[in-house]
Amino acid sequence: MAERSFAGEVEKLKLGAGETFSGEGILAITKALLENGVGYVGGYQGSPISHLMDVLADAQDILGELGVHFEASASEATATAMLAASVHYPIRGAVTYKSVVGTNVASDALSNLASGGVTGGSLIIIGEDYGEGSSIMQERTYAFAMKSQVWMLDPRPNLPSIVKSVGDGFALSEASNTPVMLQVRIRSCHVHGHFTASDNVRPSMTVTEALENPKRDLNRIVLPPASYLHENEKLTKRWPAAEKFILDNNVNEEFGDAAGKVGLIVQGGNYNTVIRALNRLELANIYGDTDIHILCLNAIYPLCESQILDFCDGKDAVFVIEEGQPNFMEQTIGHMLYKNGCKTKLEGKGMLPLGGELTGQITLDGLGTFFKTHAPEMLPAAKVAHNEPSPEIPDLSKVLPPRPPGFCTGCPERPIFAATKLVEEELGPHHIASDIGCHLFSIMPPFDLGATTMGYGLGPASASAFHNASKDGRKSISFVGDGGFWHNGVASSIGNAVFNKNDGVIVIVDNYYSAATGGQDILSSRADNKTKQTKNSITEAVQGMGVKWVRQLDRTYDVTKMRDTLKEALASTEEGPKVIVASSECMLNKQRRVKPQMAKAVKDGKRVERPRLGVDEDVCTGDHACMRLSGCPSLSVKDTGDPLRDDPVAAIDQTCVGCGNCGEVADAAVLCPSFYEARIVSNPTTAEKSRAKRINRIVSWLQKRRDARRIAFA
Repeated sequence: MAERSFAGEVEKLKLGAGETFSGEGILAITKALLENGVGYVGGYQGSPISHLMDVLADAQDILGELGVHFEASASEATATAMLAASVHYPIRGAVTYKSVVGTNVASDALSNLASGGVTGGSLIIIGEDYGEGSSIMQERTYAFAMKSQVWMLDPRPNLPSIVKSVGDGFALSEASNTPVMLQVRIRSCHVHGHFTASDNVRPSMTVTEALENPKRDLNRIVLPPASYLHENEKLTKRWPAAEKFILDNNVNEEFGDAAGKVGLIVQGGNYNTVIRALNRLELANIYGDTDIHILCLNAIYPLCESQILDFCDGKDAVFVIEEGQPNFMEQTIGHMLYKNGCKTKLEGKGMLPLGGELTGQITLDGLGTFFKTHAPEMLPAAKVAHNEPSPEIPDLSKVLPPRPPGFCTGCPERPIFAATKLVEEELGPHHIASDIGCHLFSIMPPFDLGATTMGYGLGPASASAFHNASKDGRKSISFVGDGGFWHNGVASSIGNAVFNKNDGVIVIVDNYYSAATGGQDILSSRADNKTKQTKNSITEAVQGMGVKWVRQLDRTYDVTKMRDTLKEALASTEEGPKVIVASSECMLNKQRRVKPQMAKAVKDGKRVERPRLGVDEDVCTGDHACMRLSGCPSLSVKDTGDPLRDDPVAAIDQTCVGCGNCGEVADAAVLCPSFYEARIVSNPTTAEKSRAKRINRIVSWLQKRRDARRIAFA
């Protein structure tokens, strides 16, 4: 069950030549793959590229008609290795993954693929996740393109440019026998627009046809002496072929007046931001027309030296607008100019921040400084005279409360960490290793758990050095999600712990989905999936790896049981890792599934019952320990209006989903009994209506009787 269904949108993938396609960038990329005769597609989901996998999953019928093979890969390494189908066969293949974390995982396969080279076009669609909206470490994918000598495209963020780059990517790959990365940022993935569609094209060779006609070329296999020849081939044949294709096909674009004395060299993905900044400087109109000479690099690696030199020839200064650090492009262009004796002044990171996203204001400030320094006559007089610094952004932390990221309302992972806090309150602090996924929110308040996070599925591995020589000594605790478990953790974390007889406690947080990437099904998902084999047991997989001490909990909301199981694991003297599989369905995905079903049942007149938690104001002491141990967004406080009570009491708002976590936490922590569960009934039976009326009459009579006996003062 993915976060979003594209069942309606995929009908647009059937559009033919001359028809207008309108929609989102990610859907346009999918359509472009089909128009360019892709034979197979794979990948691993992750923002901002998850939707491409979800679109393809919803488009199985269309792919089947065209003979296109699609699969959701176990990891980015699996996806990249899948491109081996294009090494010997003229089949176009595409895979997708999330930016630098994806390339980190895929690096081994990527190096081998790039070394041997490809026959069919191979496209790696990278969802570049750089900037303040990112959830990962801040690095650029560009370094991987340079390291492995694969070419990288960075199209302008509009649908025609993105679609053209898909076709250019396949053709460039085939012309130079090299895999190509297509880098698309969040704005490109989610930008809306339109383009003129072409007919979908069946692959020139399907993977089935390739199986029937096997080929092998010894020179493509990465093994000495061929591997030594591959490096020479990259430099003497593939690189020149790539440059020739880029120049012959005008992959990079020039705008403005070529006779200008200054110019801008811009990454394609940042083009829109630059044009908007020029518009604010009154150097471009709202349609993007400008006299400023711009070289827009839709191919950012390799950089074509002849094109760069021609652009810079006769100019006083050129500004390289490059996002992130290191400034690979600026260094390369500077070397080109120096080597060829070009006197053009090169500007770049001196006028832009060394790192960080090039937002609108940052780009505006950098361009303003460049033009004031090198071409003040091009700026309107008011802009030149305007020397006031950018307005200071107020420090909102002084007036607004902090809002750290946290678990969703009713999240089944919240009670796991509440139980861990209770264990630490009793047994003292432990070294806790975190992992990538929703459960990483445990490092934030109110839990404040976890010391490190080293990669997807590597939580237990990152605690492997913490081995206590004493069987009775303190143990480490580590967490890994079900998505991370199947992605990498089954061998790197669990297998490693078994092999090395690590004695730590490992908690596998099983919420039935790869929830952090959008709720896609994985091997252990409990749902039926017509194209995938689900319902594979994590517990059996762990036991198959050799773990002897395993406990399966099928309801994480039982905080008491979770706490006691953790204590049992920490006290165990069993050799090897102690593994707890804590399973409950992701509440967000559950609500997406259940709410439409309930709404339909109510509409059809069927009886529907749903739980709702509440707090008895007369019983609540205002201690608020329930919030400190739960942190549920539906838990808040309110004033009772009673002048004799100083502290506000706990309250549960309308977002409550009735998971019962707050009450479970209160029970496990031996707190107050102020929580109660009510059942809200839609379309009640006749007997229930009669009973409700009778209860209301009795309650009303008791209230009036109490009020009559109350002493009142005039």
